[in-house]
Amino acid sequence: MEFREIYCYNCKKVLGKYNIKYYNDDKVNDMIKSNYGSHVRQGHEIRISKVSTKS
Repeated sequence: MEFREIYCYNCKKVLGKYNIKYYNDDKVNDMIKSNYGSHVRQGHEIRISKVSTKS
């Protein structure tokens, strides 16, 4: 399975993982705005990367 991982470099932790099958780029960006907006407003650097896991 492939996931999009939202990672905060300032906090050094994964904020969330979202399945690519169910969450497209637009949905993930909306999730960042609604759920992780405080990180962005505080100036934290947020990265989105694709992560593959073996089933």
